[in-house]
Amino acid sequence: MLFAPDTEESLAFVVVLGNTEAGASRSGDDELVTVDQLTELLTRFAYTGRIDHDEVELREVRQARAQLRRVWTLERDDAVESVNGMLRDANALPFLTRHDALDWHLHATSPDAPLAERIRAEAALALIDVIRMNEMRRLRVCEADDCTGLLLDLSRNGLKRFCSVRCGNRMNMIAFRERRSGTGRPS
Repeated sequence: MLFAPDTEESLAFVVVLGNTEAGASRSGDDELVTVDQLTELLTRFAYTGRIDHDEVELREVRQARAQLRRVWTLERDDAVESVNGMLRDANALPFLTRHDALDWHLHATSPDAPLAERIRAEAALALIDVIRMNEMRRLRVCEADDCTGLLLDLSRNGLKRFCSVRCGNRMNMIAFRERRSGTGRPS
């Protein structure tokens, strides 16, 4: 196990949220433009507490998405500044909690705080673990030519390159065709 289960869950949510952006989504469209799309996203992840289901919340979550996508690509020392900023902005006061089927885990804001604030704070807590363990290399962007998908590499060898099997297969097919045609990619 690389990270605690709640850390992995928070990082997985950041990947899914980040990959709703047009350049990263399967459809090629922004998949977080309506309140209904946000609601559907939240059904796949257990966010407890206040959820307003309105346009303001959607706009704030989209802003959080952009901020988290940016932090995902930062070097370790630069990520520290952003993570500390997210925690400061949320007036974070970490505490242990247990709810639903989850065992003890960290939250950093009140359940009454706006959803986007809770998303950023929980992502910041997860990123703290990544930074402290010096594992920023596990947070990457897909290496496929036309994809900006985020990926979380929890593999043992840490060599995952693509955000999905689809991107990996597509890039492997392109490389295969280039080898067969003799054109190959320049090194």
